[in-house]
Amino acid sequence: MTDVKSIPTSAIDPDVTAGVAQFLEPMVIDLEAMVVDTKQAHWHVRGANFVGVHELLDTIVEHVQDYADTAAERVVALGLPIDSRIQTVAAKTTVPPLSAGFQQSDVVIAEVIAQIDATLKSVRTAIDELGELDAASQDIAIEIARGLEKDRWFLFAHVAA
Repeated sequence: MTDVKSIPTSAIDPDVTAGVAQFLEPMVIDLEAMVVDTKQAHWHVRGANFVGVHELLDTIVEHVQDYADTAAERVVALGLPIDSRIQTVAAKTTVPPLSAGFQQSDVVIAEVIAQIDATLKSVRTAIDELGELDAASQDIAIEIARGLEKDRWFLFAHVAA
């Protein structure tokens, strides 16, 4: 009979696991900041294209929450904890804050795009660094980049000339 305590947390080398966490955790923090802020923007957007932007922001919130969940679950599956408590997110995010209160849709769109761009920096760092460390984790970062870039395009289309 196998002693449960003798089973390692992960089949992956602990140094690799620590490296993966080092690059995925900043992504999770920025993604979680985006979830909260984009939902806030969703409630406070104003303007002639209110319905379209309001609904698109709700969709983006769902996507970003899924991205954060996928990245966080990868770290936990490798046997390490991840800290995305609201106070940790507030202290560590690189995402620029949104304006408070009601805002016209063009302002909201510009601010959410700035948040996507800031988040993409941590995602691209993860893509670059995880390439030789862990291809499965890099694949997660690549998929998140693709999704954020698509959401950015949808937002930008609302204000593009």
